[in-house]
Amino acid sequence: MKHLLYLILFSPLFFIAQDSNAQAKGYQIDGAITGYADGTPVSFLNDESGQPEQVTTIQKDHFEIKGTVNQPTFKVLVFGNQPPAVPIFVENSLINFKGDKSTIAQATITGSPTHEVYKKYMVQLQPFTPLFSDPSHSDTASIRSFEKIVQKFISENPSSYVAPIALLQFMQVTHNTAMAEDLYKKLNNKIQQSSLAIYAKNQINEAKINAIGSVVPEFSQMDTSGKKISITSLRGKYVLIDFWASWCRPCREENPNVVNAYKKYASKNFTVLGVSLDQAKPAWISAIKMDGLTWTHISDLKGWQNDVAGMFHITSIPQNLLIDPQGKIIAKNLRGEALDNKLESLLK
Repeated sequence: MKHLLYLILFSPLFFIAQDSNAQAKGYQIDGAITGYADGTPVSFLNDESGQPEQVTTIQKDHFEIKGTVNQPTFKVLVFGNQPPAVPIFVENSLINFKGDKSTIAQATITGSPTHEVYKKYMVQLQPFTPLFSDPSHSDTASIRSFEKIVQKFISENPSSYVAPIALLQFMQVTHNTAMAEDLYKKLNNKIQQSSLAIYAKNQINEAKINAIGSVVPEFSQMDTSGKKISITSLRGKYVLIDFWASWCRPCREENPNVVNAYKKYASKNFTVLGVSLDQAKPAWISAIKMDGLTWTHISDLKGWQNDVAGMFHITSIPQNLLIDPQGKIIAKNLRGEALDNKLESLLK
């Protein structure tokens, strides 16, 4: 699903028009495409798993995909297992696809009324592409304008299967969980039962845990020397609360990025507090030294039963929370360049 969401946010725009030869019993995608060799695979990705639901091949500049859906459904077409992918709303009708390999982003699709709504909505979002590619460098005015467009679209189209996509985009850009939940409630019951709306609701529920804007509760644990460290002792600084463990390979692979951020911004009112889900103290300390993690580290050495991890509902690692000098959560799960960009925007 995360793969599909990326495609949703960066999908190209298409010309859509309703076709009068709709097939009520199912859908048929009739594809005319040039530039590909015979035998090139065409993958039809499932909207929930992101995995191929059907795979056909191009023969003599033509491909065909048939099936039945219970409701208009978001799918993705991939040609030759290579980007760019083509998003498409499928419903039980005859859908004509026409394109060329060199200009696949300008392909035309006709025959799906829901896709027409999607196309018109995406046209409105075209000026806001930077909000998705690098939100940390986006100005407040752009975000507010984006919010108004999404709110207006959902309010005016509560029965559209495109509305859940707008809701997911809203969440990604604004992180405003309360407003996202209000927008979800505007969807009619039928749309709320669609796969994308169910996914959006799950994202809203997850976002309520360690919600952006909430103040982290008081907690403390022992550092490597046995001294109790309290989160409130770090008030006045931007703090990255980093949940990790010596045995966690993805954590260790991410550590160099955190080290670079710490070296770059430690003199600018930023620090890191490592919360380890280790059980063996020697392994914990060895990993700290080996990876050059020169900030403060705490743990109760209870592994997955770590009390602080439990307080924040941490069920997988690596995870992190960025809090401001007042202890308010301002970002979550920043990795690599995203961490550097966020800190630069705050501390430049």
